[in-house]
Amino acid sequence: MAMQSDLGRVRGLGSAKGGTNHWWAQRVTAIANLPLGLWLIICLISGVGSSYETVTAWLSNYFHATMMVLLIANMAYHFALGLQVVIEDYIHGRVKEVTALLAVRFFAVFIAVASTISVLRIVFAGA
Repeated sequence: MAMQSDLGRVRGLGSAKGGTNHWWAQRVTAIANLPLGLWLIICLISGVGSSYETVTAWLSNYFHATMMVLLIANMAYHFALGLQVVIEDYIHGRVKEVTALLAVRFFAVFIAVASTISVLRIVFAGA
């Protein structure tokens, strides 16, 4: 029988105090995806049947390019946050979990950078 309080026995094994920030980040990115996604859907519907030159001219507009880069960055971050929760809940074993988390982060950053470079290439090629 230990002479230790309940708090003393569990100290260091409780919350890492990061859940609230993660929860808020997921909600904020989800809310930001709503107007950005709506903008993209409206633009895609209005551009149905357009030629390649018309689409590249449209994306060469700085407003549309900025909106597209914001959408790419926000969606990549939201994607990484969402998969982090799934991985933490369903992958057991610390090595597997850390490996999967690193792979998701790497993939999200890679996709975001490649997509942003593609948008900027269209912008500066059309300028």
